[in-house]
Formats: sequence, C-alpha cells, structure tokens
Amino acid sequence: MTRMAATRDGYGQALLDLAGNPKVVVLEADLGKSTKSLHFRKAHPERTVSCGIGEQNMLLVGAGLAASGYIPFASTFAIFTERAFEQMRNGVARPNLAVHLCGSHGGTHTGTDGSSAQSIEDLAVYRTLPNVTVLHPADDVSTRLLTVQLASTTTPSYMRTARNKTPVLYDDAPEGTIQIGKGIVLEDGNDVALVACGVMVSQALEARSLLAEQGINATVVDMHTIKPLDGELVDSLSQRCGAIVTAEDHSIIGGLGGAVAEHLSASGTTPLVRVGVKDRFGESAQSDEMLEMMGLTPGDIVTAALEAIARKG
Repeated sequence: MTRMAATRDGYGQALLDLAGNPKVVVLEADLGKSTKSLHFRKAHPERTVSCGIGEQNMLLVGAGLAASGYIPFASTFAIFTERAFEQMRNGVARPNLAVHLCGSHGGTHTGTDGSSAQSIEDLAVYRTLPNVTVLHPADDVSTRLLTVQLASTTTPSYMRTARNKTPVLYDDAPEGTIQIGKGIVLEDGNDVALVACGVMVSQALEARSLLAEQGINATVVDMHTIKPLDGELVDSLSQRCGAIVTAEDHSIIGGLGGAVAEHLSASGTTPLVRVGVKDRFGESAQSDEMLEMMGLTPGDIVTAALEAIARKG
C-alpha cells in the first residue's frame, strides 16, 4: 500500500536533520504548528525566533541573520509570505542573502480554507525575483532532501509545501536522485511528456495509466524546481516526445506552465498545454472537490495530453 504523507512534514524533519549545524536558525510567524517548524523549536528554542504575526519583520530578521553568517529558515502560510514580498525583494533577494522562505498550505488543495487562504500565485511571484530558487516538491521525502540541500546554498529560496497528505514517491529512491535544479523522470514514454510539480505529480502518474489504456505512452516528470528550470530536460522531452503537458495546483500564469512556455518559446515550437488554475480564485470545498472544480484531475491531464498530441507536427 502506498504510504501517504504531507510535504510540510518533510520540511519539519529537514530542520531537525540540520540541527547539528549551529548556524541554522528557524524563524516563525505564529504558525510553527502548521508549518511543522515547531519540532525544531521544541528541540532548540535558543535557535528559534518567534516573530509573531509579523511576516515582514520575519523576513528582515532573516536578512540580518544571513548577513551575520547564519542560515535562517523562515516559514508561514504561502498566502502570508506574500505580505512580505517587498521585504523579500529588497531585503533578501536584492542583496542576495541566503534566507530560505517556506510557504505552507499553498494552492487550492488546501480546500476548505477558501479562496482568501489559497495562494495560487506564489510560485509566479517568487519566480520574478533575481537570485531566488523556487521549489515545489511532490512528497515528504523530496521536501526533506531539498530543504537540507538549501542549507548549503548561497542564494535565497522559496519552497511551497502542502498540508494534505499525498502519495510518497521516493522512499526507495537511490541517493542523488533528488537534486535542486534537476527534474526527475518517473516514467518513460515517447508520445507525450507530463511535467508536474507538487500534488499534481501523483495526478500525472494516474493520468499516465489512463493514457496507456488508449495505447499512449507518456513520460512523467517531477519538476520540483521551478527556478532554475531544468531546461536541458525540457529540451530532451521536446525532442523525444514532441508534445508537453504541464500540471500544477497554481495559476497557469507564471508558474510551472509559464516557465516551460517561456523556455519553449525561445528554443522550439513543441506544442504545450497547461493544466492549472485558469486565471480565477478558488473556493471552499474538500481537496478532491477542489481538484475537480479547478480542472486538475487525471482526466483533465488526459484531455490536455490528447490535445497536445493532436497539435504535433
């Protein structure tokens, strides 16, 4: 039976994994229980800073710590990170300080929290900032490994995690499989490439099975790093499959689909169909209902794949 876990739990575990480094510090904006940074706080209160409901202050405290040689990890809900965009821009990204911001509960999959709490633009927002790495892992294992890797980088980052449990894909992955900036080919096929991130990776794997019933062999890629995009992999998918579908629990504007579209526009004419939130806000519903409502189901990916294939050549 497939193990299920939330990516936010992988983030919390990674902070504990990093605790042996005395330079690692954790910042909270009153939501450590939800983002799972509370585990680090309980184990190392002397290296945890509670900033209250003050996301803007949290980012600038992180900037000061990074400038002083520390490695700060700051977290809150994805939608609340946007309150601190100006601080992330001018206080962190512009001086290129290695502050690592994690936005939990991103996308519409949070369901019943409603549209005001569903960040469908966070990946796009942080992609616009020079120097910032943008990550959206698919499971708790990859979240943990990518977070640990961030501690060794010298530039800022934004990672989106999720509240709800999703299938764990990498329990048995060989060492070195998961690397910042490198997409992961989970399944091979030559007819169409399904490039997904976050919760939509498992949806893409289901879509692949449905396509196989129609005699269509799809490649499935976990593109956990949105920026820098793995352009070499996109080019190889373009050449081998000739048709690409992106799938994300995020607006189709500016996120994974936008990144792949930008790359393809400069390198070729491969047909691309983007599966994502269609320039609208979410609603309050259960997570599976939200996927259906937003057109993010395996069936929607199948429809997009057939459209992309039809546009080949």
